[in-house]
Amino acid sequence: MVKLQQPWVFFSIFMLLQTTLFHLSYADVGTASHYSNPGVATACFGNDVSQFPTSNLFAAAGDGIWDNGASCGRQYLVRCISAATPGTCNPSETIQIRIVDRADTSVSRPSTNGATIVLSTTAFGAIANPSAASVNIEFQQ
Repeated sequence: MVKLQQPWVFFSIFMLLQTTLFHLSYADVGTASHYSNPGVATACFGNDVSQFPTSNLFAAAGDGIWDNGASCGRQYLVRCISAATPGTCNPSETIQIRIVDRADTSVSRPSTNGATIVLSTTAFGAIANPSAASVNIEFQQ
């Protein structure tokens, strides 16, 4: 009877290790750049000043998440995961941003073209050194 219990114990330990070491992640990975205040007119909400959160944590959607305008108003959790210069990211910070514009058509130009998300200067500064042009991010809706 002892021999039957040993495989079960090893299997239980193996399954416990599997579930603790390998968890599922639902976030996407991309790049973020930053831009200054786009003014009031945006691709998502026109001239509505209430589109901007009072925290100034907003962003413009890059082509990868624009989705023909369906991304307007979406909120994302964003965190910096790496950058070309070590120490650029503030890894302990995760911010929640709101999409209010389209990066390709925004009045204010992004610091780097082709980014997944173009963050407001306030949002970018919360997760990374604002002197960086772009960073690698993890984001989740």
